Amino acid sequence: MKHYLLSMYQPQGGVPAPEFLERVMADLGVLRQELESTGSWVFGQGLHDPDTATVLRPREREVLVTDGPFTEGKEFLGGFTIIKAPDLDAALAWGRRYALATGLPIEVRPFRGEAED
Repeated sequence: MKHYLLSMYQPQGGVPAPEFLERVMADLGVLRQELESTGSWVFGQGLHDPDTATVLRPREREVLVTDGPFTEGKEFLGGFTIIKAPDLDAALAWGRRYALATGLPIEVRPFRGEAED
């Protein structure tokens, strides 16, 4: 089994309605239970908004510390899940389910050293 990163990108802006979030969280709970029952779950968690980020940037033997996201954009990494899957097709199947459950774009990427580079 190879490890894959499922990145969830969400748009800048307000928080969705509570009814929508309740449904999304329930659907994600079901997905997590299925991943755990098949031995595919590794780790996953949502992230705070990008304005809570701190960036460490090396500069001439020093490290510059700045507040805010690394890059500005209309979408940001809102959370991620790491799964184990036998191949990319299986990882993409889980990714499709995450996309349908959240309504968000999901990026699926293999970790180096496990999948064909």
